[in-house]
Amino acid sequence: MKKTLLFALALVASIGTVSAIDDNTVEIVYNGSTATVTVASNIASYVTVQSGTSSHVRILQDSSFAGIDATSDNEDGEIIYSLSGSSTDGEFYMEGSFKATVELSGLTLTNPSGAAIAIMDGKRISLSAKKGTVNTLTDGANDTYNGCFHCKGHTKLKGKGTLIVVGNSKHAVYSKEYIEVKNLTLNITSAVKDAMHCKEYFLLESGTVNISGAGDDGIQVELDGTTSTGETADHEDEDTGNFYMKGGTLTISGYKDKAIKADGSITYSGGTQNFDTTDTEKLASVETLTAVAADGANVIYDLNGRQLPATANLPKGLYIVKRNGKASKVLVK
Repeated sequence: MKKTLLFALALVASIGTVSAIDDNTVEIVYNGSTATVTVASNIASYVTVQSGTSSHVRILQDSSFAGIDATSDNEDGEIIYSLSGSSTDGEFYMEGSFKATVELSGLTLTNPSGAAIAIMDGKRISLSAKKGTVNTLTDGANDTYNGCFHCKGHTKLKGKGTLIVVGNSKHAVYSKEYIEVKNLTLNITSAVKDAMHCKEYFLLESGTVNISGAGDDGIQVELDGTTSTGETADHEDEDTGNFYMKGGTLTISGYKDKAIKADGSITYSGGTQNFDTTDTEKLASVETLTAVAADGANVIYDLNGRQLPATANLPKGLYIVKRNGKASKVLVK
């Protein structure tokens, strides 16, 4: 009894209050070289903390997890990872195979040896900055990761708080699939390569995105495959390489190559563009393979850089065509 009381008093002294953890929640509080990870009891069997009390938090979300205790606010019953506190030598790494939300609640996190946040989960991942909070992510050199925030799956950046990202290695924000932005205030202050880089498509629905100091493009959007699906209803299963801006404010400055580069189209249907909208680059053209091959001066490559024969027998898809010494991507139908 005495030991339990002393533990409770120590806990109160360290975090201020003793309270229950909400269902479906993993709470992570960074404090220098350590982190306290608390897992809600209803998901304890699905979450393995591989890092102990280290500030380099590594979590495995069991592959059998497919949602639990769904509510109106969490209709998929996904796990919510709530990150707060501060560390100058820490990270958040998560592996899984189901949707998840990473909620930032006043987080300052620097990883000198890699990504600040790395999500190795190919499903939909929401990164949400809680209202009224300012959160900062900073990375360090590591060729394993493509971004200070690196996500393997679909990425939704949202919330009514502020997120600051400093990319010291490659891209500041990287998603292997699409990126959507809603409500968030996102400030990217530097990136060695692109400030934001994704595949499939990019959508700015609302919010404020400020980009400066990109070593390459402000935003680059690639096709994930070699053939475009074309724009789909609600962008369901879309892979176009398109850039869409429907609202919000986008400011891009101090970049080295293009403000926006897209394998598909670049569309502004709303919002405020605080950059030179002519300083962009989209897919050079959509042509028939016969037309591309007809000009003997053209040199055709696949996306791996292998030169291909200039014949009409190649399958439709995305190719790199070199004309007059200048290479550009061409979607061939």
